Amino acid sequence: MDIFFSYLIYFILFSVSLATILLASRLKSSRSKLPPGRKGWPVIGESLEFALAARRGNPERFITDRMNKYSPEVFRTALMGENMAVICGASGNKFLFSREDKVVTSWWPNFIKKIFGNPSTGDLTKPHKVLAEFLKPEGLKHNVEIMDMMARKHMDLYWAPNQEVKVYPLSKKFTFALSCRLFMNIEDPESVSRISHGFDHILAGFVSLPIDIPGTAFNRAIKARSILHKQIMEIIKKRKKELEEKRDLAAQDLLSRLLLLVSDENSKVLSEMEISNQINGAFLASHETTSTAITFILKYLAELPDVYDAVFKAIGIGFYNSTEQMEIANSKGPEEFLNWNDIQKMKYSWNVVRESLRLSPPAFGAFREVLTDFIYAGFTIPKGWKISWTVHSTHKNPKYFSEPEKFDPSRFKGQGPAPYTFVPFGGGPHMCAGKEYARLKILVFIYNVVTRFKLEIVNPNEKITHNPTPVPANGLPIRLQPHQM
Repeated sequence: MDIFFSYLIYFILFSVSLATILLASRLKSSRSKLPPGRKGWPVIGESLEFALAARRGNPERFITDRMNKYSPEVFRTALMGENMAVICGASGNKFLFSREDKVVTSWWPNFIKKIFGNPSTGDLTKPHKVLAEFLKPEGLKHNVEIMDMMARKHMDLYWAPNQEVKVYPLSKKFTFALSCRLFMNIEDPESVSRISHGFDHILAGFVSLPIDIPGTAFNRAIKARSILHKQIMEIIKKRKKELEEKRDLAAQDLLSRLLLLVSDENSKVLSEMEISNQINGAFLASHETTSTAITFILKYLAELPDVYDAVFKAIGIGFYNSTEQMEIANSKGPEEFLNWNDIQKMKYSWNVVRESLRLSPPAFGAFREVLTDFIYAGFTIPKGWKISWTVHSTHKNPKYFSEPEKFDPSRFKGQGPAPYTFVPFGGGPHMCAGKEYARLKILVFIYNVVTRFKLEIVNPNEKITHNPTPVPANGLPIRLQPHQM
């Protein structure tokens, strides 16, 4: 009997050991099943191919070629010295957006950290509650009139006196001046220009070779960041003094709100440095992308007379065949500015904006870092790898959009595209906090252009490069034909 039990125990132990070995072997095999793809060259990986595709004006080619060759769901590459998995398609977007801060978290390349400092305190994917409230519709409603007032002034100064303008630099001038006014209550043109100059250097550094030696764009960006920080800190100290002396207490700009409500969720007082980083983050996230969006919307309006006429009519000027929108023009006196209700009526115009964002998205997508091993589409994504999601896996994908190269605002009527296919602002808990701010700026600006001018493209074949946002090589020259009112 004792011998029987001894054999039984040995058999059980052997069986358990064998099962453990087999299970470990399977887990190891699963872990080794990395996404298909290639790492490219040592150190640089496929960064050169990625950059060349962007420079040639076709960044989606880098994505679609690899989706076709390796997998339409996920493929492996190496960018900026990092192992990276690019997760594709609507299901991939849904997977990532629903697992933010669980299996993935925000990630910035080291060269951006070197320029911008510590982005964790200025990251608009995790804005301070005051900034988040400021960028919500409820916080922006009272700013519509200010936006319209500044857009009118901008048209009078830079558009109306000219027969031809370059849209891209002028859209940058407007969006930055507006942000200075709303974020810091600064309107002086010299101050705006000085701050803008610093941000231009920083943005140029983001897309340069990260070589920190005198004379390089990267080195200029680092120096500009230091100078800009001093400028912002001086503005903060001055505004703080004004508020302490109970001057300008009615100010509704972002800086004043941050100074008046200085405690975060843990009752920790925000330092001037943290306030500066929130302001800088708001500028960086809202400036280049919105001006790029405006540029391409006007490009499409100039190229497509039928779409321009439809926007013109929908706003309520001219033919008045849209009862809903004609209220905007009919209800306005010559000195009366747009308000929140007017913006809500611009439904067709917003569909045009969204179609432009689908075809010419200002942002490529975003990067994440993997917090723990996970399996997607049968492939293991290891902890520490970087993840990318991109608009280019869905925006022109015929699986989601029929005739994807055609400009068709009607795609957004009713319920619009399927979920997770149209993602210019990202999605999930880290959706762009400035989405509503961008919507208001764009619609107000487009309204002011269309109600005053007919547009004509000067160079239909102007080259478009991506650096990383799409940029017309010559700034998009457009001829202006003022309406005869």
